[in-house]
Amino acid sequence: MSHMVSQLEDTLGKAYKQLPNLPATWQKALVRWAPWLSLIVGLLSLWAAYEIWHWVHLTTQIYNDVNAWSALYGYGPRVVTNHWSFMLWLSVLVLIAEAVIYLLAFPALQATKKAGWDLLFYGALANVVYGVVVLFTSYGDLGQLVWSVIGAAIGLYFLYQIRSYYTGREPSRPRSRAKHTA
Repeated sequence: MSHMVSQLEDTLGKAYKQLPNLPATWQKALVRWAPWLSLIVGLLSLWAAYEIWHWVHLTTQIYNDVNAWSALYGYGPRVVTNHWSFMLWLSVLVLIAEAVIYLLAFPALQATKKAGWDLLFYGALANVVYGVVVLFTSYGDLGQLVWSVIGAAIGLYFLYQIRSYYTGREPSRPRSRAKHTA
């Protein structure tokens, strides 16, 4: 598994290397803000997982009440069914895993360690997995998967822009040509 992820990291690195670089000041700002952005994304992901669980739990209670009233008035034991499916449970678990990954990245990013960068990389991959899982729920659609992939692609662009700060290698910059005046 680790070999596959390493291969994917290298392949994506080659692809993202072809894109234009951000200015060095922007890259340094991203490195400075990365731990805090990771913390915010982790907390928001936990909140989103809780909200999904809460709303589905609430709708399940409403479905049960409607079914109880319909049975009381003779319309049958079950008028509506709930949508708390296995895939919805799985999507909440993936969202929680993504949140934990981003929260665990915080200290390593503050110390500018490669492990922090790796966790952000895993978080971006988890976001794509979340998009795929949600696609198979009654609440998801192809558009949500597309936005998940687009968001991960943009996040990976910024992530690869700052990778060299976490690997210990200096960022490769095209050298500026000195103007010769005669």
